Amino acid sequence: MNQSNIPRLVVAAPSSGAGKTTVATGLMAALTARGLAVSPHKVGPDYIDPGYHGLAAERPGRNLDAFMCGPERIAPLFLHGAAGADVAVVEGVMGLFDGAAGRGELSSTAHVAKLLRAPVVLVVDASSQSRSVAALVHGFASWDPEVRLAGVILNRVASDRHEELLREALEEGSGVPVLGSVRRTASVATPSRHLGLIPAVERSADALRAVRDMGELVGASVDLDAVLALARSAPPLSGPAWSAAEEVTPVAGRPRIALASGAAFSFSYAENAELLAAAGAEVVPFDPLHDAALPEGAAGLVIGGGFPEMYVSELSANTGLRASIAELAASGAPVSAECAGLLYLGRELDGAPMCGVLDTTARMTERLTLGYREAVALGDSVLAPAGTRVRGHEFHRTVCEPGAGEQPAWAWRGPAGPRTEGFAGGSVHASYLHLHWAGAPQLAQRLVGAAAEHRVRRLLP
Repeated sequence: MNQSNIPRLVVAAPSSGAGKTTVATGLMAALTARGLAVSPHKVGPDYIDPGYHGLAAERPGRNLDAFMCGPERIAPLFLHGAAGADVAVVEGVMGLFDGAAGRGELSSTAHVAKLLRAPVVLVVDASSQSRSVAALVHGFASWDPEVRLAGVILNRVASDRHEELLREALEEGSGVPVLGSVRRTASVATPSRHLGLIPAVERSADALRAVRDMGELVGASVDLDAVLALARSAPPLSGPAWSAAEEVTPVAGRPRIALASGAAFSFSYAENAELLAAAGAEVVPFDPLHDAALPEGAAGLVIGGGFPEMYVSELSANTGLRASIAELAASGAPVSAECAGLLYLGRELDGAPMCGVLDTTARMTERLTLGYREAVALGDSVLAPAGTRVRGHEFHRTVCEPGAGEQPAWAWRGPAGPRTEGFAGGSVHASYLHLHWAGAPQLAQRLVGAAAEHRVRRLLP
């Protein structure tokens, strides 16, 4: 059996808001600055943190989501992403033991840490406590004996005296070593909006500066040698790395699939594009904010998530591209769109004309729709045959009217009961549901197959 001994650790916290993104991103940047090849990972479905991780580590940030991809794929996906790395840093999600609602530990940081056999570093917001920190850490260290809580990083420490009190309490009452103490500072604050942090791709120079500041802060505040020693204590992982080439079969003809990218459509899992390429497609990125037309010869289109509502004017003003997309969809080429892509394909978004491919209108609301979903395809589409079951994630503050076409994309039971959602008529599949195709590689296979057939029908180059 294959074994891989990649040094690794998981950065967790007792709850959201403790500063684990700052610490994890800072660790990635500081270790990269030392000349190490750092592999960045994020527990859960979030797209935004991996963007900052990628800037810090200078390689793609990758997600490890046990709900969408299955627990059995977590270690293989980790090994795939961490190939050639000197050390891997995995940022957790929410609190250490918080997982998919009503499903125990599934998809929690603790669950992923156990699947990776990785030591855990707990980031504790110490701003409003002193001796109580020991009780907190002791509780987290003892809750699940299979989770190895091996270090603490104190965050938002007020002063030298505050740090002294915290360290004394932890030495006396927790048995977990302190790896660093990070002072309160506003200099590394990362701006946010309605769905979380602003994606790194939107901030360019500001994002690079923020990541640099995080690296300098953490590098000066944390014992990096102790962190590396802890990461190197992780035992070997058994089994092969995930491989896109082993999940799909390449089709003939190398159809060209256009992949939306850039600031408005930055939500995409790296493995999705890798699966498209492994299935035989030539994947060509384009930016709907700047490109006047789709890539020449495109036989298929994939539009992922993002923040199109922040770029309504620019997207609407790009009439050439909107017409190009409508023409491609009308020609019968396969089109797959998620969330932001769904909004872009509709008639209007907040009153501004969009592509007009779908007979639906979208607008921003105050209500956040959030959660994991287990969905089933009600009919055949370019993405999935009827009866296909997938696990995905919904995360938006917009609403489409109507929310489903004559042939909906998916059906699922949500918090409010059974629901049909999305549009799957003709050659277009558009839905609010975000999918990680590593958990359902047949979707990429089917889409590329449809693109290959379209290429032959249209005699494209």
